[in-house]
Amino acid sequence: MKGIAETLGVSRSNLYERRQKDASFSRRNYRKVDDEALVPLVRGIVDEQPTYGYPRTTAILNRRLQWMGRARVNRKRVYRIMKRNGLLLERFVGRAARIHEGEIVTAASNKRWCSDIFEIPCWNRDRVRVAFVIDCCDREVISYLASTSGISGEMIRDLMVEAIEARFGLVDHSPHRIEWLSDNGSAYTASQTWSFAASLGLVACRTPVESPESNGMAEAFIKTFKRDYVCLHRLDSASVVMEQLPRWFEDYNENHPHKGLKMMSPREYRQSLTNLVQCPVSWG
Repeated sequence: MKGIAETLGVSRSNLYERRQKDASFSRRNYRKVDDEALVPLVRGIVDEQPTYGYPRTTAILNRRLQWMGRARVNRKRVYRIMKRNGLLLERFVGRAARIHEGEIVTAASNKRWCSDIFEIPCWNRDRVRVAFVIDCCDREVISYLASTSGISGEMIRDLMVEAIEARFGLVDHSPHRIEWLSDNGSAYTASQTWSFAASLGLVACRTPVESPESNGMAEAFIKTFKRDYVCLHRLDSASVVMEQLPRWFEDYNENHPHKGLKMMSPREYRQSLTNLVQCPVSWG
């Protein structure tokens, strides 16, 4: 480097800066031969799900490439393609007001379920209220119900029965104790709801007062559901929303990639757990 600098009559630092700039320019413009062939696929996914960033887009893209019999691609490549074509989401820099440090996630399915209620305002000022129950391991929405009026304790008790039947079939109670985590809404805290939960084998657990973070998985699902489904579809009236709800929940369970599930959908993850349990083990 010293001999080159002396020959050219420039400083060594000047040559070093030029080399760094050339390398940086090369990295920015790096692309693979078939990158352009992936652009329509990536753009199609973003058009369908405009709230998806590059990790979820990568998961959906690899699922479709697998169906097409083509090789998978990694996140960095999808990020590069999306950045070059202006398809990336704006970076979120917000911070939660309070951080909950408790552990909600369980290591296996059917150990803890969490439930909550949220509201969907319609364009004609109708209101649709939705109650749901989600597994704290596989994140599948086990059951849900919707109403244009309030959610009563009786409706929550019906939700409990539907969740038990969805996971274990037509039985009187769960085969083992399952925690039922909820907030302090009147539908959940009613004495009838607590006693009914116990008769089903559910252990009712309430979050501390003014601590929604303690039911963080349910809160996170509500945010995801509103962002990726509610905000992207027609909300003309309560009847229009009620008609779309089954399709939204089915798509979430079947197709929605989840970071906590290694970018698999809830049902893909449940199937992977089943395959792992069924995998034969040989001892040498």
